[in-house]
Amino acid sequence: MKVKIFENIINHKINTITGDELLNYANQFNISVNRQQAQKIAEYLRGKKVNIFDNTQRATLVKEIAKVTNAETAKEVNKLFMQFAK
Repeated sequence: MKVKIFENIINHKINTITGDELLNYANQFNISVNRQQAQKIAEYLRGKKVNIFDNTQRATLVKEIAKVTNAETAKEVNKLFMQFAK
């Protein structure tokens, strides 16, 4: 039960994240994302209701992020998602 609550908190944060927050997390985990990319990604994520703990949903999300930014940035953001999902 505790794990599910933790997952819900993380997913809620992902679904409501701002560009600045995303940039801060990226810096914390040494993930290469610039401010403009963070803003685009945050705008895309806002309200999506994505479960980053579900491999299929996360993979789809990363593909969509690649469309909004580029493949390398999407790969970096996936690394960040993996850090959150640990």
